[in-house]
Amino acid sequence: MAPLNEQLQAVRQQIDAADSELVQLLLRRRELVAQVGVIKRAAGQPLYVPEREQQMLQLRRQQAEQAGLSADLIEDVLRRVIRESYQQQQAADVHLQHKKIVVVGGEGALGGLFMRLFVSAGAAVYSLDRNDWDQAETLCADADLLLLAVPITLTVGIIEKLPALPKHCVIADLTSIKGQPLAAMLAKHSGPVVGLHPMFGPQQVTLAKQLVIVCHGRGREQYQWLLDSIVRWGAHIREISAAQHDQAMGFIQVLRHLSTFVYGAHLAEQQVDLAQLVSLSSPIYRLELMMVGRLFAQNPELYADIILSQPHTFTMMNDYLRSFETILSQLQAGNKAAFIAKFAEVKSYFGDFSQRFLEDSQRLLDTAGDAQQIN
Repeated sequence: MAPLNEQLQAVRQQIDAADSELVQLLLRRRELVAQVGVIKRAAGQPLYVPEREQQMLQLRRQQAEQAGLSADLIEDVLRRVIRESYQQQQAADVHLQHKKIVVVGGEGALGGLFMRLFVSAGAAVYSLDRNDWDQAETLCADADLLLLAVPITLTVGIIEKLPALPKHCVIADLTSIKGQPLAAMLAKHSGPVVGLHPMFGPQQVTLAKQLVIVCHGRGREQYQWLLDSIVRWGAHIREISAAQHDQAMGFIQVLRHLSTFVYGAHLAEQQVDLAQLVSLSSPIYRLELMMVGRLFAQNPELYADIILSQPHTFTMMNDYLRSFETILSQLQAGNKAAFIAKFAEVKSYFGDFSQRFLEDSQRLLDTAGDAQQIN
C-alpha cells in the first residue's frame, strides 16, 4: 500500500480534476445563459422571472436530496451562479427606439444609471442639468418622458420651473419621498404623471431582483410602457399610495438611518478601536458594523435630506427615544422580568416573521462567514 502522503496526493489530484470539470460545466452554463438572454430580449421577456427561478431551485433541491447531497449547499451554489447569470444577460435590449427621454440630473449617479438603461434600450436620451436650463424648452419640446433624478430638497422647485411639456409626455421622479413631488408634478403637468422610488443605489450592475416602488398619479395607460421597461430590466414593482409610501419610509429609511448614524457617532466619540471590534465579531456583528460603515462611506447630504424631508417623522423618532429610555431604566433597575415580558410582547407582534427572518438571516450569515475578515 502506498504511503499515506502519496494516497493523500492522489486523492487531491482527483479533487482538482473534479473542480476543473466543474469550471467547464459553469462555462457551458454561462454560454447557455447567454443564449437565453438573446431569446428573452427578442421575445420582450423580463430578465428576472421569479416563478422560473423558484421552480428550478426546488427541482435541484429535490435532486440533491435524492443523491444524498445537502439541498442547502446546492441552493447556495446555484443562487450564486444565478446572480452571475443575470449580469451575463444584462445586455442591450432595444425596445424604446422610438422614445425621447430627458433626465433632469442625468449627470448624477442615479440619473446616470437610468440614462444608461434607456440608452441600452435604444431611446434617444438627453441630460438636463444645472448648466443646461437655457436649452430646457427645446429639449422638452417633443419628449416622451421627463425623469427627475435630483436631490430631495431641489425636486419641487425644479418641477415648478420646468417648461411646458407635450400633452403625451410622462413626467416621473425618483425621489425617496413621494407626497410633495407627486403633488407638484400633478399641478405642473396635465398629462401622465407617476412617482417612482428605486429601493437601490446607483452602483447596481443589474436591476434583477431590485425593487421599484410606484405611486400612481395620472394616466397609467400612458406610462405603462415605462413600468414594463422597469420589469423587463429585471426589477419588480410594488404599487402603493404616496401617503402610505411616506409613512412606511419613516420606518424603513428615516428611523434606521438616524439610528445607524447615532451608533456610528457614538463609536467615534468614544474612539473605539474598530479593528479590535471587527477581530472580535462573529459574522452577524461584523455585518452590523459593515452596515454602519457603509452609511459613512456615502454622501452625507443624501442622508441628511432623507431624514429632514419628513418633519412629521420627528414625532416617531421621539417615541422611539422614549421607548429606549423606558427599557433602559428598567434594565438599570435590574427589572429582568419587565425585559422578558416586553420580549414576549414583541415576539408575538412579529409572529411568523421571526422564524422567516431567522432563516433568511442565517443564509446571509453563512455567506458572510465565508468572506475574508477585515484586517
